[in-house]
Amino acid sequence: CVNSVPSWSRVGVPTIGQCKGTLEAVKAADIIVIFHVPLFTKWLKEVMGGGTRVLMIIDAPDDLENLLSPPGLKEAVKHAEARYRATREVRVTSAAGTDFSYRTGDYPVMSQWGYADEPGHFDHWGAGHIHTFPNEGSAHGRVVLAPGDIIILPYCRYVQDAVELTVEKGFITKIEGGLDAKLMDDWLSDHKESPEDMDPFAISHLGWGLNPQSLWRSIAQNGDDPERSRAAARTFPGNFLFSTGPNTQGGGKRGTRGHYDVPMRDCTITLDNEVVIERGRLVDPAMVVPRVRIL
Repeated sequence: CVNSVPSWSRVGVPTIGQCKGTLEAVKAADIIVIFHVPLFTKWLKEVMGGGTRVLMIIDAPDDLENLLSPPGLKEAVKHAEARYRATREVRVTSAAGTDFSYRTGDYPVMSQWGYADEPGHFDHWGAGHIHTFPNEGSAHGRVVLAPGDIIILPYCRYVQDAVELTVEKGFITKIEGGLDAKLMDDWLSDHKESPEDMDPFAISHLGWGLNPQSLWRSIAQNGDDPERSRAAARTFPGNFLFSTGPNTQGGGKRGTRGHYDVPMRDCTITLDNEVVIERGRLVDPAMVVPRVRIL
């Protein structure tokens, strides 16, 4: 049992730890299999710090079969993790108008390959991606969410009209566009704890997907039910995963629930002046994993 109802659209909800004995029980376990989103919670960091493995399963049964980690995915993710860890400057561009840069190194690189086989490791069945949090105040430039990009949190929908974001010193300072821009601004503004609170507009985890079993078109095929879009939509190969809000998962201090998760298509990602993804296509051969066809 958990002490509050989990939410698909919010992160950081402390579902474990307030009921007597629950935190002690999960800390004593070798592995936890969890069926809701525990990310950005204090209890998750605490139990992982003690060596407990955590596997999150939140996708539909047939998706779990299709998204099962293929041979070579862990190795590709580990390779990408090592490259990202050695990087100090990242630039992301796109034909849609994105020209966005940030520095890295102050926060750990986090990786998922679909199963929790190492002590203290968190993973998500169907995952296959890496991310880190930008150094504080370093993110700047222009981010354009183009039609076909995916809003995983909080709405679970394809972007319909371009959203133009201005990022300065680690925060979004301007949101321009039509309906999708209004939805984004409304969600983030609604999670401000005071008029001066800008934490929901901060840049959060940034990274990219590598799982060949994940398909960008999953929402078009299965509808916009969150249970049909969790892993496939955010880990398809070559996407740039842009997000806003909290950074506590990486050791930061922002615990806001104003979280936006957007896998972007067709971006070029440059690590210290070396292109690893070009217009949404993985160009580092060590990151490319063959897809397994499910009959």
